[in-house]
Amino acid sequence: MASFFDALFLQAGYNAALVALGAALLGFAAGSGGSFLFLRKRALVSDAVAHATLPGVGLAFIAMVSFGGDGRSLIGLLLGSAATAWAGLLAVEWMVRRTRLSEDAAIGAVLSVFFGIGVVLLTVIQGMDRGRQAGLEDFLLGSTAGMLFQDAVLIACGGALVVAAIWLLRRPMTLVAFDPAFAAARGVNVRRVDLAMMGLVMAVTVIGLKLVGLILIVAMLIIPPVTARFWSERAETVVWVAGVLGAVSGWVGAALSASAPAMPTGPIIVLVAAALFAASLLFAPARGVAATILARRGFQARVHRRQGLLALSRAEPIHDPLTKRILTREGLMRPDGVATEEGRAAAAKVARDEHRWSIARRMHQDTALTGRYDGLTPIEQVFTPDEIAMFDLQIPRARGV
Repeated sequence: MASFFDALFLQAGYNAALVALGAALLGFAAGSGGSFLFLRKRALVSDAVAHATLPGVGLAFIAMVSFGGDGRSLIGLLLGSAATAWAGLLAVEWMVRRTRLSEDAAIGAVLSVFFGIGVVLLTVIQGMDRGRQAGLEDFLLGSTAGMLFQDAVLIACGGALVVAAIWLLRRPMTLVAFDPAFAAARGVNVRRVDLAMMGLVMAVTVIGLKLVGLILIVAMLIIPPVTARFWSERAETVVWVAGVLGAVSGWVGAALSASAPAMPTGPIIVLVAAALFAASLLFAPARGVAATILARRGFQARVHRRQGLLALSRAEPIHDPLTKRILTREGLMRPDGVATEEGRAAAAKVARDEHRWSIARRMHQDTALTGRYDGLTPIEQVFTPDEIAMFDLQIPRARGV
Protein backbone atom coordinates (compact mmCIF):
# COMPACT_ATOMS: atom_id res chain seq x y z
CA MET A 1 0.00 0.00 0.00
CA ALA A 2 1.40 3.38 -1.03
CA SER A 3 1.90 6.11 1.55
CA PHE A 4 -0.04 9.33 1.45
CA PHE A 5 2.95 11.39 0.33
CA ASP A 6 3.75 8.92 -2.45
CA ALA A 7 0.18 9.27 -3.72
CA LEU A 8 0.25 13.04 -3.25
CA PHE A 9 3.36 13.38 -5.43
CA LEU A 10 2.10 10.89 -8.04
CA GLN A 11 4.45 8.10 -6.99
CA ALA A 12 1.76 5.57 -6.05
CA GLY A 13 1.31 4.03 -9.48
CA TYR A 14 0.03 4.90 -12.90
CA ASN A 15 -3.67 4.47 -12.13
CA ALA A 16 -3.48 6.45 -8.87
CA ALA A 17 -1.71 9.29 -10.68
CA LEU A 18 -4.41 9.36 -13.36
CA VAL A 19 -7.15 9.44 -10.75
CA ALA A 20 -5.43 12.26 -8.84
CA LEU A 21 -4.97 14.38 -11.97
CA GLY A 22 -8.52 13.72 -13.13
CA ALA A 23 -9.93 14.52 -9.69
CA ALA A 24 -7.93 17.76 -9.50
CA LEU A 25 -9.14 18.93 -12.91
CA LEU A 26 -12.71 17.91 -12.08
CA GLY A 27 -12.47 19.79 -8.77
CA PHE A 28 -11.22 22.91 -10.53
CA ALA A 29 -14.07 22.75 -13.03
CA ALA A 30 -16.65 22.09 -10.32
CA GLY A 31 -15.42 24.89 -8.06
CA SER A 32 -15.18 27.56 -10.75
CA GLY A 33 -18.36 26.49 -12.53
CA GLY A 34 -20.40 26.29 -9.34
CA SER A 35 -19.28 29.80 -8.36
CA PHE A 36 -21.56 31.44 -10.90
CA LEU A 37 -24.63 29.58 -9.64
CA PHE A 38 -23.60 30.44 -6.07
CA LEU A 39 -23.23 34.15 -6.95
CA ARG A 40 -26.54 33.97 -8.84
CA LYS A 41 -28.11 32.48 -5.68
CA ARG A 42 -29.04 29.30 -7.53
CA ALA A 43 -26.84 26.79 -5.78
CA LEU A 44 -29.67 24.26 -5.44
CA VAL A 45 -29.92 23.99 -9.22
CA SER A 46 -26.86 21.74 -9.05
CA ASP A 47 -28.82 19.41 -6.75
CA ALA A 48 -31.62 19.13 -9.31
CA VAL A 49 -29.11 18.49 -12.09
CA ALA A 50 -27.35 15.76 -10.11
CA HIS A 51 -30.54 13.89 -9.27
CA ALA A 52 -31.79 14.25 -12.84
CA THR A 53 -28.80 12.25 -14.13
CA LEU A 54 -29.91 8.97 -12.52
CA PRO A 55 -32.74 8.17 -14.99
CA GLY A 56 -30.27 8.75 -17.82
CA VAL A 57 -27.89 6.16 -16.38
CA GLY A 58 -30.70 3.59 -16.22
CA LEU A 59 -32.10 4.38 -19.66
CA ALA A 60 -28.65 4.33 -21.26
CA PHE A 61 -27.91 0.94 -19.69
CA ILE A 62 -31.19 -0.52 -20.94
CA ALA A 63 -30.64 0.92 -24.43
CA MET A 64 -27.09 -0.44 -24.70
CA VAL A 65 -28.16 -3.88 -23.49
CA SER A 66 -31.02 -3.87 -26.01
CA PHE A 67 -28.47 -3.33 -28.80
CA GLY A 68 -26.29 -6.20 -27.62
CA GLY A 69 -23.74 -4.40 -25.43
CA ASP A 70 -22.87 -5.06 -21.81
CA GLY A 71 -24.47 -1.74 -20.77
CA ARG A 72 -21.54 -0.36 -18.78
CA SER A 73 -19.78 1.76 -21.38
CA LEU A 74 -18.86 4.98 -19.58
CA ILE A 75 -19.39 7.15 -22.66
CA GLY A 76 -22.87 5.73 -23.19
CA LEU A 77 -23.83 6.14 -19.56
CA LEU A 78 -22.54 9.71 -19.50
CA LEU A 79 -24.47 10.59 -22.66
CA GLY A 80 -27.64 9.18 -21.14
CA SER A 81 -27.15 11.06 -17.90
CA ALA A 82 -26.42 14.28 -19.83
CA ALA A 83 -29.69 13.92 -21.76
CA THR A 84 -31.89 13.55 -18.68
CA ALA A 85 -29.91 16.20 -16.76
CA TRP A 86 -30.56 18.68 -19.57
CA ALA A 87 -34.23 17.66 -19.54
CA GLY A 88 -34.31 18.36 -15.80
CA LEU A 89 -32.74 21.80 -16.32
CA LEU A 90 -35.27 22.69 -18.98
CA ALA A 91 -38.08 21.47 -16.74
CA VAL A 92 -36.94 23.72 -13.89
CA GLU A 93 -36.50 26.67 -16.23
CA TRP A 94 -39.92 26.13 -17.84
CA MET A 95 -41.74 25.85 -14.52
CA VAL A 96 -40.13 29.03 -13.20
CA ARG A 97 -41.00 31.01 -16.35
CA ARG A 98 -44.45 29.63 -17.17
CA THR A 99 -45.98 28.86 -13.78
CA ARG A 100 -46.32 30.62 -10.45
CA LEU A 101 -44.00 28.17 -8.72
CA SER A 102 -40.92 29.60 -7.06
CA GLU A 103 -37.54 28.31 -8.14
CA ASP A 104 -36.93 26.26 -4.99
CA ALA A 105 -40.31 24.55 -5.40
CA ALA A 106 -39.54 23.74 -9.04
CA ILE A 107 -36.12 22.36 -8.09
CA GLY A 108 -37.65 20.19 -5.35
CA ALA A 109 -40.25 18.80 -7.72
CA VAL A 110 -37.74 18.01 -10.47
CA LEU A 111 -35.09 16.38 -8.31
CA SER A 112 -37.59 14.21 -6.42
CA VAL A 113 -39.43 13.05 -9.55
CA PHE A 114 -36.30 12.37 -11.57
CA PHE A 115 -34.57 10.61 -8.70
CA GLY A 116 -37.66 8.48 -8.15
CA ILE A 117 -37.70 7.49 -11.82
CA GLY A 118 -34.01 6.63 -11.62
CA VAL A 119 -34.48 4.39 -8.59
CA VAL A 120 -37.33 2.57 -10.37
CA LEU A 121 -35.15 2.05 -13.44
CA LEU A 122 -32.28 0.68 -11.34
CA THR A 123 -34.71 -1.73 -9.70
CA VAL A 124 -35.86 -2.88 -13.14
CA ILE A 125 -32.25 -3.31 -14.23
CA GLN A 126 -31.49 -5.51 -11.22
CA GLY A 127 -34.14 -7.94 -12.46
CA MET A 128 -32.81 -8.10 -16.04
CA ASP A 129 -31.18 -11.32 -17.16
CA ARG A 130 -29.04 -9.59 -19.76
CA GLY A 131 -26.13 -7.22 -19.35
CA ARG A 132 -23.78 -6.77 -16.44
CA GLN A 133 -25.47 -4.34 -14.11
CA ALA A 134 -22.91 -4.75 -11.31
CA GLY A 135 -21.23 -1.44 -10.65
CA LEU A 136 -24.10 0.89 -11.57
CA GLU A 137 -24.55 1.74 -7.89
CA ASP A 138 -21.10 3.36 -8.07
CA PHE A 139 -22.75 6.26 -9.90
CA LEU A 140 -24.51 7.17 -6.64
CA LEU A 141 -21.40 7.60 -4.46
CA GLY A 142 -18.60 7.31 -7.01
CA SER A 143 -15.81 4.75 -7.32
CA THR A 144 -12.34 4.67 -8.84
CA ALA A 145 -11.57 1.04 -8.14
CA GLY A 146 -12.55 -0.10 -11.61
CA MET A 147 -11.53 3.06 -13.45
CA LEU A 148 -9.74 2.44 -16.73
CA PHE A 149 -7.25 4.63 -18.54
CA GLN A 150 -9.86 5.81 -21.04
CA ASP A 151 -12.23 6.68 -18.18
CA ALA A 152 -9.61 8.91 -16.53
CA VAL A 153 -8.79 10.54 -19.87
CA LEU A 154 -12.48 11.19 -20.51
CA ILE A 155 -12.90 12.84 -17.10
CA ALA A 156 -9.75 14.93 -17.56
CA CYS A 157 -10.68 16.06 -21.07
CA GLY A 158 -14.24 16.90 -20.02
CA GLY A 159 -12.97 18.93 -17.09
CA ALA A 160 -10.52 20.80 -19.33
CA LEU A 161 -13.29 21.69 -21.78
CA VAL A 162 -15.49 22.97 -18.95
CA VAL A 163 -12.66 25.16 -17.62
CA ALA A 164 -12.07 26.56 -21.12
CA ALA A 165 -15.77 27.37 -21.48
CA ILE A 166 -15.78 29.10 -18.09
CA TRP A 167 -12.83 31.24 -19.17
CA LEU A 168 -14.59 32.29 -22.38
CA LEU A 169 -17.95 33.06 -20.74
CA ARG A 170 -16.70 34.48 -17.45
CA ARG A 171 -17.62 38.12 -18.16
CA PRO A 172 -21.28 37.73 -19.24
CA MET A 173 -21.86 35.11 -16.54
CA THR A 174 -20.42 37.41 -13.86
CA LEU A 175 -22.58 40.29 -15.10
CA VAL A 176 -25.74 38.18 -15.07
CA ALA A 177 -24.89 36.70 -11.67
CA PHE A 178 -24.81 40.13 -10.02
CA ASP A 179 -27.26 42.30 -11.96
CA PRO A 180 -29.49 40.57 -14.55
CA ALA A 181 -31.40 43.79 -15.27
CA PHE A 182 -28.22 45.72 -16.05
CA ALA A 183 -26.96 42.81 -18.16
CA ALA A 184 -30.18 42.84 -20.16
CA ALA A 185 -29.84 46.60 -20.65
CA ARG A 186 -26.33 46.02 -22.00
CA GLY A 187 -27.73 43.62 -24.59
CA VAL A 188 -26.82 40.36 -22.86
CA ASN A 189 -29.32 37.54 -23.38
CA VAL A 190 -29.90 36.69 -19.72
CA ARG A 191 -31.85 33.49 -20.42
CA ARG A 192 -29.11 32.09 -22.64
CA VAL A 193 -26.42 32.97 -20.11
CA ASP A 194 -28.45 31.31 -17.34
CA LEU A 195 -28.77 28.19 -19.48
CA ALA A 196 -25.03 28.32 -20.18
CA MET A 197 -24.32 28.46 -16.42
CA MET A 198 -26.58 25.50 -15.78
CA GLY A 199 -25.15 23.69 -18.79
CA LEU A 200 -21.63 23.98 -17.38
CA VAL A 201 -22.87 22.66 -14.04
CA MET A 202 -24.56 19.81 -15.89
CA ALA A 203 -21.31 19.01 -17.70
CA VAL A 204 -19.37 18.93 -14.42
CA THR A 205 -22.04 16.74 -12.86
CA VAL A 206 -22.00 14.27 -15.73
CA ILE A 207 -18.24 13.90 -15.97
CA GLY A 208 -17.97 13.61 -12.18
CA LEU A 209 -20.46 10.76 -11.85
CA LYS A 210 -17.85 8.02 -12.05
CA LEU A 211 -15.43 9.71 -9.68
CA VAL A 212 -17.61 11.38 -7.04
CA GLY A 213 -21.14 10.17 -7.73
CA LEU A 214 -24.34 12.07 -8.37
CA ILE A 215 -25.06 12.63 -4.68
CA LEU A 216 -21.65 13.99 -3.68
CA ILE A 217 -20.94 16.01 -6.85
CA VAL A 218 -23.36 18.61 -5.45
CA ALA A 219 -20.92 19.20 -2.60
CA MET A 220 -18.07 19.82 -5.06
CA LEU A 221 -20.19 22.40 -6.87
CA ILE A 222 -21.20 24.29 -3.71
CA ILE A 223 -18.53 23.91 -1.00
CA PRO A 224 -15.51 25.40 -2.90
CA PRO A 225 -17.40 28.58 -3.96
CA VAL A 226 -18.74 29.07 -0.43
CA THR A 227 -15.22 28.60 0.92
CA ALA A 228 -13.72 31.01 -1.62
CA ARG A 229 -16.22 33.69 -0.60
CA PHE A 230 -14.48 33.92 2.78
CA TRP A 231 -11.24 34.96 1.06
CA SER A 232 -12.26 37.63 -1.42
CA GLU A 233 -14.83 40.32 -2.20
CA ARG A 234 -14.18 40.26 -5.97
CA ALA A 235 -16.29 37.97 -8.14
CA GLU A 236 -13.51 36.98 -10.54
CA THR A 237 -11.18 36.17 -7.66
CA VAL A 238 -13.89 34.06 -5.99
CA VAL A 239 -14.32 32.04 -9.20
CA TRP A 240 -10.65 31.12 -9.55
CA VAL A 241 -10.02 30.65 -5.83
CA ALA A 242 -12.99 28.27 -5.78
CA GLY A 243 -11.42 26.40 -8.69
CA VAL A 244 -8.11 26.09 -6.85
CA LEU A 245 -9.84 24.91 -3.68
CA GLY A 246 -11.79 22.33 -5.68
CA ALA A 247 -8.58 21.14 -7.36
CA VAL A 248 -6.80 20.83 -4.00
CA SER A 249 -9.76 18.89 -2.60
CA GLY A 250 -9.74 16.50 -5.55
CA TRP A 251 -5.97 16.02 -5.50
CA VAL A 252 -5.62 15.51 -1.73
CA GLY A 253 -8.78 13.40 -1.53
CA ALA A 254 -7.58 11.12 -4.31
CA ALA A 255 -4.19 10.80 -2.59
CA LEU A 256 -5.83 9.88 0.72
CA SER A 257 -8.02 7.33 -1.02
CA ALA A 258 -5.02 5.80 -2.82
CA SER A 259 -3.11 5.48 0.46
CA ALA A 260 -6.10 3.74 2.09
CA PRO A 261 -7.73 1.59 -0.62
CA ALA A 262 -10.64 0.61 1.62
CA MET A 263 -11.78 4.27 1.72
CA PRO A 264 -14.06 5.51 -1.10
CA THR A 265 -12.64 8.32 -3.20
CA GLY A 266 -15.73 10.50 -3.60
CA PRO A 267 -16.61 10.89 0.09
CA ILE A 268 -12.95 11.51 0.96
CA ILE A 269 -12.76 14.32 -1.62
CA VAL A 270 -15.89 15.91 -0.20
CA LEU A 271 -14.54 15.63 3.36
CA VAL A 272 -11.32 17.37 2.31
CA ALA A 273 -13.40 20.17 0.76
CA ALA A 274 -15.42 20.37 3.99
CA ALA A 275 -12.19 20.63 6.02
CA LEU A 276 -11.02 23.54 3.85
CA PHE A 277 -14.41 25.18 4.37
CA ALA A 278 -14.18 24.78 8.16
CA ALA A 279 -10.64 26.22 8.21
CA SER A 280 -11.75 29.21 6.10
CA LEU A 281 -14.83 29.74 8.24
CA LEU A 282 -12.64 30.02 11.32
CA PHE A 283 -9.44 31.64 10.10
CA ALA A 284 -10.10 33.64 6.90
CA PRO A 285 -8.43 37.05 7.40
CA ALA A 286 -11.39 39.30 6.59
CA ARG A 287 -14.60 37.26 6.95
CA GLY A 288 -13.60 34.41 9.25
CA VAL A 289 -14.97 33.90 12.74
CA ALA A 290 -11.63 34.69 14.41
CA ALA A 291 -11.18 37.89 12.37
CA THR A 292 -14.75 38.95 13.17
CA ILE A 293 -14.22 38.40 16.88
CA LEU A 294 -10.94 40.34 16.83
CA ALA A 295 -12.52 43.19 14.87
CA ARG A 296 -15.44 43.35 17.29
CA ARG A 297 -13.13 43.41 20.28
CA GLY A 298 -11.02 46.12 18.64
CA PHE A 299 -14.11 48.23 17.97
CA GLN A 300 -15.30 47.71 21.55
CA ALA A 301 -11.88 48.79 22.87
CA ARG A 302 -11.92 51.93 20.70
CA VAL A 303 -15.40 52.87 21.94
CA HIS A 304 -14.44 52.37 25.58
CA ARG A 305 -11.21 54.35 25.08
CA ARG A 306 -13.05 57.28 23.51
CA GLN A 307 -15.78 57.35 26.13
CA GLY A 308 -13.18 57.13 28.87
CA LEU A 309 -11.22 60.06 27.46
CA LEU A 310 -14.42 62.11 27.15
CA ALA A 311 -15.09 61.36 30.82
CA LEU A 312 -11.56 62.50 31.72
CA SER A 313 -12.02 65.73 29.76
CA ARG A 314 -15.19 66.45 31.77
CA ALA A 315 -13.59 65.40 35.07
CA GLU A 316 -16.21 62.68 35.47
CA PRO A 317 -15.49 59.48 37.41
CA ILE A 318 -14.99 56.27 35.40
CA HIS A 319 -16.66 53.17 36.82
CA ASP A 320 -16.56 50.71 33.92
CA PRO A 321 -13.81 48.11 34.58
CA LEU A 322 -12.97 47.62 30.89
CA THR A 323 -12.62 51.36 30.28
CA LYS A 324 -10.37 51.73 33.31
CA ARG A 325 -8.28 48.76 32.23
CA ILE A 326 -7.79 50.12 28.70
CA LEU A 327 -6.85 53.62 29.83
CA THR A 328 -4.49 52.30 32.50
CA ARG A 329 -2.82 49.89 30.10
CA GLU A 330 -2.17 52.68 27.60
CA GLY A 331 -0.77 54.99 30.30
CA LEU A 332 -3.59 57.51 29.96
CA MET A 333 -4.81 57.13 33.52
CA ARG A 334 -3.26 56.14 36.84
CA PRO A 335 -4.73 53.24 38.85
CA ASP A 336 -6.34 55.74 41.23
CA GLY A 337 -8.38 57.24 38.34
CA VAL A 338 -6.33 60.41 37.84
CA ALA A 339 -5.40 61.27 34.25
CA THR A 340 -1.73 61.35 33.32
CA GLU A 341 -0.19 64.16 31.30
CA GLU A 342 -0.54 62.09 28.15
CA GLY A 343 -4.12 61.23 29.11
CA ARG A 344 -5.04 64.90 29.55
CA ALA A 345 -3.65 65.72 26.09
CA ALA A 346 -5.54 62.79 24.51
CA ALA A 347 -8.71 63.77 26.40
CA ALA A 348 -8.45 67.36 25.14
CA LYS A 349 -8.06 66.15 21.58
CA VAL A 350 -11.08 63.83 21.83
CA ALA A 351 -13.15 66.63 23.39
CA ARG A 352 -12.16 68.98 20.56
CA ASP A 353 -13.13 66.36 17.95
CA GLU A 354 -16.45 65.75 19.70
CA HIS A 355 -17.18 69.47 19.65
CA ARG A 356 -16.40 69.64 15.95
CA TRP A 357 -18.82 66.79 15.30
CA SER A 358 -21.53 68.63 17.23
CA ILE A 359 -20.96 71.68 15.02
CA ALA A 360 -21.15 69.51 11.90
CA ARG A 361 -24.44 68.01 13.12
CA ARG A 362 -25.86 71.48 13.70
CA MET A 363 -24.84 72.51 10.19
CA HIS A 364 -26.47 69.41 8.77
CA GLN A 365 -29.69 70.06 10.70
CA ASP A 366 -29.75 73.68 9.54
CA THR A 367 -29.29 72.63 5.92
CA ALA A 368 -31.95 69.93 6.24
CA LEU A 369 -34.50 72.43 7.60
CA THR A 370 -33.91 75.18 5.02
CA GLY A 371 -33.01 72.99 2.07
CA ARG A 372 -29.69 74.81 1.59
CA TYR A 373 -27.48 77.38 3.27
CA ASP A 374 -27.58 80.39 0.96
CA GLY A 375 -25.32 82.65 3.02
CA LEU A 376 -28.10 85.22 3.67
CA THR A 377 -27.79 84.66 7.41
CA PRO A 378 -24.34 85.75 8.62
CA ILE A 379 -22.37 82.80 9.87
CA GLU A 380 -21.49 84.76 12.97
CA GLN A 381 -25.17 84.63 13.95
CA VAL A 382 -25.26 80.86 13.68
CA PHE A 383 -21.99 79.89 15.40
CA THR A 384 -19.83 81.43 18.06
CA PRO A 385 -16.35 82.83 17.22
CA ASP A 386 -14.74 79.92 19.08
CA GLU A 387 -16.76 77.43 17.02
CA ILE A 388 -15.84 79.18 13.79
CA ALA A 389 -12.15 79.14 14.69
CA MET A 390 -12.26 75.57 15.96
CA PHE A 391 -14.06 74.13 12.96
CA ASP A 392 -12.40 76.48 10.45
CA LEU A 393 -15.80 77.18 8.89
CA GLN A 394 -15.64 78.45 5.32
CA ILE A 395 -19.15 78.54 3.85
CA PRO A 396 -19.62 80.24 0.49
CA ARG A 397 -21.46 83.52 0.85
CA ALA A 398 -22.85 84.11 -2.62
CA ARG A 399 -24.00 80.62 -3.58
CA GLY A 400 -25.85 77.69 -1.99
CA VAL A 401 -24.07 74.67 -0.56
